[in-house]
Amino acid sequence: MTNYNPPFDFTHDIIDLIEKIGEALGHWSAFGMSDSPQLRRSNRIRTIQASLEIENNTLSVEQVTAVLDGKRVLGLPREIKEVQNAFVAYEQMNQWKADNYEHLLEAHAVLMDGLLDSPGKWRTTGVGIYRGNTLVHMAPPASQVSRLMDDLLNWLKSEPIHPLIASCIFHYEFEFIHPFADGNGRMGRLWQTLILSNWKPIFAYLPVETVIRDKQQVYYKALRDSDQAANSTIFVKFMLQALLTAMEDVTPNNQQLSLF
Repeated sequence: MTNYNPPFDFTHDIIDLIEKIGEALGHWSAFGMSDSPQLRRSNRIRTIQASLEIENNTLSVEQVTAVLDGKRVLGLPREIKEVQNAFVAYEQMNQWKADNYEHLLEAHAVLMDGLLDSPGKWRTTGVGIYRGNTLVHMAPPASQVSRLMDDLLNWLKSEPIHPLIASCIFHYEFEFIHPFADGNGRMGRLWQTLILSNWKPIFAYLPVETVIRDKQQVYYKALRDSDQAANSTIFVKFMLQALLTAMEDVTPNNQQLSLF
């Protein structure tokens, strides 16, 4: 077992959110799982569009749908390539194990193919994260990335913590390390979905990214506040609430329940 133990505290709020998510999962199972590929695809498209919009991709849901249908779209070639790559990555997700070092690099290579000089490789330079002209996070030195990611993946493999918590902690720690030259945000969100879908396959089609997009500033604030606290608890709480909100958006009283 790894000695690495990311700082995190269980709180009453977090325990309450886990219980509510568990109730929502039970509610879904009572209605059964739909086998409609069209509706799964629709939610996959919403996931991809929202995750890329967070990274300043300007394509709409309709344009993303057209790209994936092979239709001509008036848009920046890079943005179209981002959509194509993201769709391939999410479609291949069930082939990857979340705690596998090589699988994570392979996923980044797929996600950033044609967008970076060296996709699927750890960064070799320092990186700071800016909001406007303000430095909000200075990532660890490039020389430490391989070791830190090895520690994080070994922790994920050996840690008996609940997958809901583990996925949120991993997401935060991944963004803190910022292991790649680009694509860290979309990779962190993809990998949290992978961790959750390894636990409950239904999470592969939950468009939680749409909630993160709609609460983007709160998302970044939760990352910053956790940085300042040197503890991921604030971010974990935010992400659990985002998951619950996304689940509530696909309840039986909502048209999107047909996904399930």
